[in-house]
Amino acid sequence: MSEIKVPEMGESITEGTVSKWVVKEGDTVSQGDVLLELETDKVNLEISAEEDGVIESITRQEGETVQVGESVGVIGAGSGAPKAPPAPPAKEDKPAPPAPANEQAREPKTDLATAVAVSKPETGDTIATPAARKLARERGIDLTAVQGNDPIGRVKHDDVRKHDDKPTNLGAPPSKPAPPKPPVADSNPAKPADRVPMSRRRRTIANRLVEAQHNAAMLTTFNEVDMTAILDVRKRRKDKFKEKHDVGLGFMSFFTKAVVGALKAYPMVNAEIDGDDVIIKKYYDIGIAVSAKEGLVVPVVRDADRLGFAGIEKEISSLASKARNNSLSLSELQGGTFTITNGGVFGSLLSTPILNAPQVGILGMHKIQLRPVAIDNERMENRPMMYIALSYDHRIIDGSEAVSFLVKVKELLEDPETLLIEG
Repeated sequence: MSEIKVPEMGESITEGTVSKWVVKEGDTVSQGDVLLELETDKVNLEISAEEDGVIESITRQEGETVQVGESVGVIGAGSGAPKAPPAPPAKEDKPAPPAPANEQAREPKTDLATAVAVSKPETGDTIATPAARKLARERGIDLTAVQGNDPIGRVKHDDVRKHDDKPTNLGAPPSKPAPPKPPVADSNPAKPADRVPMSRRRRTIANRLVEAQHNAAMLTTFNEVDMTAILDVRKRRKDKFKEKHDVGLGFMSFFTKAVVGALKAYPMVNAEIDGDDVIIKKYYDIGIAVSAKEGLVVPVVRDADRLGFAGIEKEISSLASKARNNSLSLSELQGGTFTITNGGVFGSLLSTPILNAPQVGILGMHKIQLRPVAIDNERMENRPMMYIALSYDHRIIDGSEAVSFLVKVKELLEDPETLLIEG
């Protein structure tokens, strides 16, 4: 017999949610069989059987939160849950013989008056119907003063109404009941709506985005890039690039190289705040934001400065595929130094990206759009332009440094050949 326990999932993850049990009690399992799926803040994990046996018990159900090391079930020895023997056919019940006459005579007789007398409170409260009590409350009438005509002394609705209509003063005319009020229309009628719980990953994303805004002096600066040169390179080289490297030549490799070149020129944008200290990193692990089914994830391209265009494209393609298949490992999500996010794939023309803490910089890409651009004093041309945005932590990055960083990115993108040298 062995317990099914929640495994270690990385130093930053201490709990998860049971997303789905693949097996049920009584099922026979072999070593390596998937038992359940566990949802964590960053990834979904599959927990497998460590030995052959039978699912003896499941102690934590779907939707419950469990801690690392906690037992969620038990695998016992055996070949499966024994089948219960078929139940014997039910015997046909025979009608009970009638009770003797003398036994029937001993049955106590109960009539309405007796029942009421038994149920009447010992405090002497008046027996009244619910409608009578409601009307008495509305009109402020003491039920003990109402005379009921019921044979057992019960006060009814009409008794209360007639009592209220009696004149309390012989010289005063009987009071008339107030006219009924017209029904008031509901000013806020119920409207159809669904209430669904947020997934653990969505809650984590929400908390960290709010935390980033609360803990950083975040500011955003903008610029625009003429994408003519990059589009020309891609048009001329994409077929041979695809044939040689078996991967497409996208925009992300150009932007990753440009960001690395700018980070080398302005190292503070590649830093991190740790208490009263600043950690300036000498390596370049670039996070690439990917939209997955359960929310945004940011897998990391390690040592992007040492990769060529093909290496970057292959790594991004692999990470994006894993993100959409929910198969990213924790190591692929941790430790980035700077992040790039591309809202342009959804049609965004301009945005202010939020920092991916503890990083102090994030670059936002946007939609490429033809816009008229002044080439010189006499010529205007329609050029493929993209707005880019840099959000940064103003606590350690000055405005001039942030603007200069973004200008450097712009210059490298508009002259892609320099990426081979400075990227």
